[in-house]
Amino acid sequence: MIILNAKIITMEGSVYENGFLSAENGVITAIGPMEEAPPAGQEVIDAKGAMLLPGFVDAHCHIGMWEDGLGFEGDDGNEDTDPVTPHLRALDAVNPMDKCFQEACEAGVTSVITGPGSANAISGCLMAMKTTGRQIDKMVLKEPVAMKMALGENPKSTYHGKNQAPVTRMATAALIREQLFKARKYWEQLRRAAADDELDEPEYDFKCEALIPVLKKEIPVHIHAHRADDIFTAIRLCREFDLDYVLIHCTEGHLIAEELKEANPRIVIGPILCDRSKPELKNHTPANGGVLYRAGLDFAICTDHPVIPAQYLPLSAGVCVRDGLPYEKALESITIIPARICGIDDRVGSLAVGKDADFSVFSADPLSVYSRPDMVFVSGKRVK
Repeated sequence: MIILNAKIITMEGSVYENGFLSAENGVITAIGPMEEAPPAGQEVIDAKGAMLLPGFVDAHCHIGMWEDGLGFEGDDGNEDTDPVTPHLRALDAVNPMDKCFQEACEAGVTSVITGPGSANAISGCLMAMKTTGRQIDKMVLKEPVAMKMALGENPKSTYHGKNQAPVTRMATAALIREQLFKARKYWEQLRRAAADDELDEPEYDFKCEALIPVLKKEIPVHIHAHRADDIFTAIRLCREFDLDYVLIHCTEGHLIAEELKEANPRIVIGPILCDRSKPELKNHTPANGGVLYRAGLDFAICTDHPVIPAQYLPLSAGVCVRDGLPYEKALESITIIPARICGIDDRVGSLAVGKDADFSVFSADPLSVYSRPDMVFVSGKRVK
C-alpha cells in the first residue's frame, strides 16, 4: 500500500510538503518526498495534498474499563474492596467491544494507555493497546506499561464511607510506603535464597511479586496527583524508593512550574475539557500546558476517558493551543511525547521506517472542532 501526494508530518523532525508513505505487513517500509516515491504497490491512495499524521496516542485513560452506557455491570475500573491492589491487570478487565474504541479510532486515536482508576492507593497494572480489534490479547502494544498509584481525594473519598484507611492523605502515602517496603524486603529475600541454597524462599506474595518490576525500574509508576501538595508527595515517594515515575494529571502544575522544573519529571496533563467537579480541581485551567511549556517542561495530553471521551483528544490539544501552547508542541503532546513517556515509541507516535503503519489523513486542521480524519489506518489496515 502506498499513499501519494500527502503533506506528511513525521514527528521525527521532518515535514514533507508533498510526500509519500508506503507500508507492508502493517509496518512502514518507506517515507519521503514524492520524487523518491517507489513504483506504486497493490493499493494506491492519492491524498491530494491532505495532511498525514501519526496516529494519536492517549497517554492516560480508562477506555474499556467503564463501558459505554452501562452502570455497575460495565464498571470494572476500581476494585474498591482493598486500597492496595498492585496484582490487578487491566488486561483482564478491558472490553475491546466497547463502542468507544471505534469512536476513538475514527477520530485518529489509534493507541491508548488504559487501566484501573484512582480509588486505590495502588490500583494495578496499566496497559498500552491499539483501538481496533476484537481480542484484547491481539491489541496489546505493551503490558504492563506502568503501575498505577493515586494520591489526593479519590482514595480518601472511596474509603471514607467504608470506615477504612485511607481517609487522610497521610494514610494514602503510608499504605504506598508500607507495600513498597514489603515488596523490597520480599525481593531481597528472593535474591538471598537464589544465591544461597541453605535459605528458603519467602512464602509467595502476589502483591509483592507485582511490585518487583517497579522496584527494578522495569516499569514506571503512573501516579495520580492533581493538587500541588499531592504532586510533591508523589515526587517524594518515588525518590524514597528510587522509582521511575510519571505524574498523571498534574492539574496544579502551573502553580509550581519552577519547582517542577527542578525535578524535571515526566508529566501527563488532562483532562482538559472538564469542569471543576471536586475541590482538588479548583485551580484547573486549560492554560496549564502553556505554563509548563514556557517553564521548559515536556508533557503529554490525555482525556482520562470516560471523563472526556477519547475521541476528543485532538480537540483537547486544540484548546491548549488556544490557551498558549504552541501548535507544534500540541501535536507532539498527543503523538510522540506520550509514546516516549509510555515506552512505546519504538512502534508508535511518529512516522518512520519500521514503525507500525498507524496514521490518519486530514484535509483540515486536525486540532479543530470542525475536523474529522478523512482516513485512518491501524497497522497498515484502513479502518475509516
